[in-house]
Amino acid sequence: MDLERQAVGLGKRPALLLVDMINGFTDPACPLGSECADVVAANGALLAAFRARGLPVFFTTVVYRDAEQARVFRARLPALNVLEPGSHWVEVDPALAPATGEVVIEKQWASAFHATDLDAQLAVAGVDSLVVTGLTTSGCVRATVVDGLQYDYPVVVPREAVGDRNREAHESNLHDINAKYADVLPLADVISLLDV
Repeated sequence: MDLERQAVGLGKRPALLLVDMINGFTDPACPLGSECADVVAANGALLAAFRARGLPVFFTTVVYRDAEQARVFRARLPALNVLEPGSHWVEVDPALAPATGEVVIEKQWASAFHATDLDAQLAVAGVDSLVVTGLTTSGCVRATVVDGLQYDYPVVVPREAVGDRNREAHESNLHDINAKYADVLPLADVISLLDV
């Protein structure tokens, strides 16, 4: 049974954080990828909404620059080794290309916060809450949402803007995220929150 919870919503200056919307995850030709055109489209709608309101946008990518970075993670999931510097797979999906001034955080582990300067960059941008999207729901999205909460950011997850290779994992993780860590809402409701 889930605990009683309360929606927290967004603050006055939310940031959009697109987690690993990179070719390696959005292109099914990559061993890490999946068919997710609907997730890309939902992220495109959110990007347009945040940009129209002048709100901060951050992206993440995964890049392994040497054999020691995240070696246990990579030993467990060898497909991650395609995420090499300069490769096509580590670039943000061209449908969601970062605009001038939008930050791309390079990470090596699941959470966008772990061993990165994301929290410091959010502070510089005056961010008080997060809309977290991306791939995959059960992995990097969930880890980032949990860490977002642990850094004391209210977090909202737009249901249509996250995806996973495993449908059951996607649904169970969205349930768990909503029960404990963040508000999981329809995309249209998230966009409406930006004007509250």
